[in-house]
Amino acid sequence: MTAAPIPPTPPPGPMSPLSPAADMSPEVLDTPDRQDTPGTGSTGPPEAQPAQSAPPPPPPTPPIPRDIPGLPAIPGITALFPSSVVPATAVVTPVHRPRTAAYRLLVAAAAAGAVTVEVLTGPPLRVLSHFVIQSHIVLALVLICSARRAWTARHPVPAALTGAAVLYVTIAALVHHLLLTETSPPFSITGAPATHPTWQSAAGHLLHTVVPAAALLDWLLLTAPNRLHLRQAAPWLLYPLAYLAFTLTRGALLPPTAGDRYLYPFLDVAQHGYKHVLGNALLLGLASYALALLLVAVDHTRPNPVRRHRRTIGFRLRPPVG
Repeated sequence: MTAAPIPPTPPPGPMSPLSPAADMSPEVLDTPDRQDTPGTGSTGPPEAQPAQSAPPPPPPTPPIPRDIPGLPAIPGITALFPSSVVPATAVVTPVHRPRTAAYRLLVAAAAAGAVTVEVLTGPPLRVLSHFVIQSHIVLALVLICSARRAWTARHPVPAALTGAAVLYVTIAALVHHLLLTETSPPFSITGAPATHPTWQSAAGHLLHTVVPAAALLDWLLLTAPNRLHLRQAAPWLLYPLAYLAFTLTRGALLPPTAGDRYLYPFLDVAQHGYKHVLGNALLLGLASYALALLLVAVDHTRPNPVRRHRRTIGFRLRPPVG
């Protein structure tokens, strides 16, 4: 048999539009080999992987508490508060004190009784205008309030009020014993000492000696110390200063013929003049201020007479660490 002739190979020419290589641009032809897509045998661009989110940040470490006792102090950091101990009176309930209450009521009754005798035996307005009478009225009110609080186991009255009452009756007692016992005619609150000599003498001893001494003993022996301060001394003198203005104004308003224009001889403007009277008032003011400072100093040096001899229920406050 004769073999069929083999057709000749066509010469190279332009690519046919249907040729697979016709769609490839030179850039595509020059690219390196592509990786096969998984699962298929064809080559192509790799599929884009989804972006993974960043892991969440770890939770913040809680701060170390600064008020836990027992933690060591951090060196180099000053404590916020100075080391101190809370006094027992700040954390211990006050105690029922019937004897203290009875004593204070007795002193208040003595002061009120002496004032009542002076008012009943003399002109009431004149009697009530004296410094010693007014100071004893203040003392009686303070002692009654203090007795009630001691009886009901409540906290005591403010120390500034107690100190002021004690200071005023002490000033009145010292002025009487140092300046008024040797006057001529004899000094009398009522202006007529011979009207009821027995009653007036007893009332005078109570006002100028017994009650001031009893008030000082109550303050020294029945009150807690370290409660007065130097800043209280100056405000205590506001009342004596106001009384000086009152007595000078009273004397200026009364007629010159009145026998009781000026209640105290060392404040008699008609006899000594304003210059001499103001000098006396200045000396009395300085002495009163020195007495107030002495009360404060004694309050910070005397022992505590009301310390309870029993187990103290309380706690200690320590400064925060760090």
